[in-house]
Amino acid sequence: MRAAQPSQTAMMAAAARAAHLVVDGEPHLFRDTLAATLLGGQAEELIGYHRAHGGHLVLSGTRAQVTARAAYTEGLLGDRFEQYVVLGAGLDTYALRRAPGGPRVIEADHPATQQWKRDLMAAANLAAPGEPAFAPIDFESGDLMAALREAGLDPGRPALVSWLGVAMYLTSDAIDGTLAALGRLPRGSELVMEYALPPELRDERGAGYASFALAAAAERGEPWLTFFSPDDLPALFGRHGLEVVEHVRQADCVDPALWRRQDGLRPADLCRLVRATVTT
Repeated sequence: MRAAQPSQTAMMAAAARAAHLVVDGEPHLFRDTLAATLLGGQAEELIGYHRAHGGHLVLSGTRAQVTARAAYTEGLLGDRFEQYVVLGAGLDTYALRRAPGGPRVIEADHPATQQWKRDLMAAANLAAPGEPAFAPIDFESGDLMAALREAGLDPGRPALVSWLGVAMYLTSDAIDGTLAALGRLPRGSELVMEYALPPELRDERGAGYASFALAAAAERGEPWLTFFSPDDLPALFGRHGLEVVEHVRQADCVDPALWRRQDGLRPADLCRLVRATVTT
């Protein structure tokens, strides 16, 4: 992202989560009931764009991507984790939607994006008790574990770590450094990371989405930098004490019945999720 500016990707992801409840019919893949509230005065314009052009592959594809990955990841929380770490949180609203007694939420993101989010939360009167703890970090150069501990992470208790919509924007060195930090979490901690597939592994819908979205991302200063095949990840994760448990296609993030739809929302194989557990 450009220095001192909030992430445009974060804004578009929140808009897609909000628009899903307006543009797409039942059954909904995921219900982010606070995304529109958090977007405030920008919500109507952004959701209106989905209303007017929601059938476009990029807009419908973004709605499918952000809702399916959120449904899968939040579905892992249950009562197994007392701590939930959201890396590259953007305008994620889990901390504001969570039920009383839910896990402590720590959000790690660029300082400019976090200040933008704080301002939006204040304007929308979305504050404590659901307010997350903020850990400002530059994933390319910062000390992630130090930032998380400063924000209140308990290093003795397992955590679920969500890393969605971020890795493709980072260098391989930044990804390696982040995995090294996460490998120091307590045994039993889990990571869900979204990663982008190289061109030869994308399906037709994923390739079509990429032909539009990657150029647009680069134009706004947030280019996709890193791609993985599923076979690349066990060794990479294993170097840092993380064992890959499963790879999850977008189509498999939710109950298959939710994809039997009357609208144009369809899964694409452009990005996948990998779930891993800390073993050392």
